[in-house]
Amino acid sequence: MQSDLEILEEKALQLPEDQRITLAHKILQSAEPPQDSDIGQWWEAELVRRIDLLDAGQTEQHSASEVFRQLDERLA
Repeated sequence: MQSDLEILEEKALQLPEDQRITLAHKILQSAEPPQDSDIGQWWEAELVRRIDLLDAGQTEQHSASEVFRQLDERLA
């Protein structure tokens, strides 16, 4: 007999991709400790600032693999 978790997992995997992503995000958020609203507002402002810089062509884009490669080199 399947456990509740196995049944839920089976049903969740049948959802369309966008709904699976939304569900996963909600589950992950529920597992995180509550955040200070000031910190959340600061991060929101920082994200907007960085997007504005990118849109204005005032910053460069780097792939995650390149960033991690450079970090590995520095830490080696």
